[in-house]
Amino acid sequence: MIIRTILDTDLYKFTTSYAYIKLFPYAIGTFSFKDRDGTEYSDEFVERLRTEISQLSHVALTEKELEYMIKNCRFLPRVYWEWLSSFRFQPEKIEIRLDENRQLHIEVNDYLYKATLYEVPLLAIVSEIKNQSSGNVANLEDILYKLSEKTELSNKHQLLFSEFGTRRRFSFDVQNQVIGHLKQTAHYCIGTSNCHFAMKYGMKPMGTHPHEWFMFHGAQFGYKHANYMALENWVNVYDGDLGIALSDTYTSAIFLSNLSRKQAKLFDGVRCDSGDEFRFIDQLTARYKELGIDPTTKTIVFSNALDFDKALDIQEYCQGKIRCSFGIGTNLTNDTGFKPSNIVMKLSQCKMNMNQEWRECVKLSDDIGKHIGSPEEVRACLYDLRLE
Repeated sequence: MIIRTILDTDLYKFTTSYAYIKLFPYAIGTFSFKDRDGTEYSDEFVERLRTEISQLSHVALTEKELEYMIKNCRFLPRVYWEWLSSFRFQPEKIEIRLDENRQLHIEVNDYLYKATLYEVPLLAIVSEIKNQSSGNVANLEDILYKLSEKTELSNKHQLLFSEFGTRRRFSFDVQNQVIGHLKQTAHYCIGTSNCHFAMKYGMKPMGTHPHEWFMFHGAQFGYKHANYMALENWVNVYDGDLGIALSDTYTSAIFLSNLSRKQAKLFDGVRCDSGDEFRFIDQLTARYKELGIDPTTKTIVFSNALDFDKALDIQEYCQGKIRCSFGIGTNLTNDTGFKPSNIVMKLSQCKMNMNQEWRECVKLSDDIGKHIGSPEEVRACLYDLRLE
């Protein structure tokens, strides 16, 4: 089995799941897979994928894991983990097919508090099977040699980073080796987004919320109000905990124009996941100053396809302006010499309850060509936000 425990996922899947339970328990959504490289998949791949997914139904939260998460995630109540201990993935809810161009389609439809839990495990499974199907074999000695160079750079320059690499890792075993090495050697590695490895290696589980939280609000309440309402509702659930706000669901420019003084003061900082990081630093610090807030008391978490050299350049640019840390994923868990998968799974449609009509979800990236949604709905969103 590739997914051996329900904790083999990112923390923010659980925090978002609980937020849906608390505020939108009847909301339903569909998560859809996309391979940005347009990879052609084989029938053998699909069969292996189906076999692996069929085993997900055996994955369950253990008593030991429940007690660990209760102790280390004070912002989530015990009742959530007790519910999760009864949760089982349902393979029959996962639709898999190849189209006429042999493009892979995967969809999951369920109540959102459950559907959100499928995303990261499915991506990790696809990524690992892709490597196995291609005959790629990881050279652990080479991986750990390159990793040593990265940790030395981090240690030398006091570069704060977290491991964010579950969804596009080379394999479970490679991620295990990488995190074990980080635990031993990286003095400024502040945690991992993967709850299983956080538990195994005594590291801090890291994460707040994903794009889907804003995409849901955009679909249900309108794009102009999405950022503001998503942040307000996050505060309603977590009361100031998990205070790094994601900025780029509808472009960072729109986010910054919507950011209220209350939210800017309350949230500890912002995550930058697309676009020009240096430009964003200037824009965010200017917005903080405009709101009468000292930017040096706030933090930017950078997480857009980073390597350590680029992270160091960004850290140097932040000096004296704003605090920074980095979420580094593929460069840690899939720096093997083989081309990593460029795959995502995003919320594609949702409705507040089963009686409501479906509403399409879109995401506008700060990176050109990475908008998600149908061309018609993306255009409508751009028009609504006066970006077109």
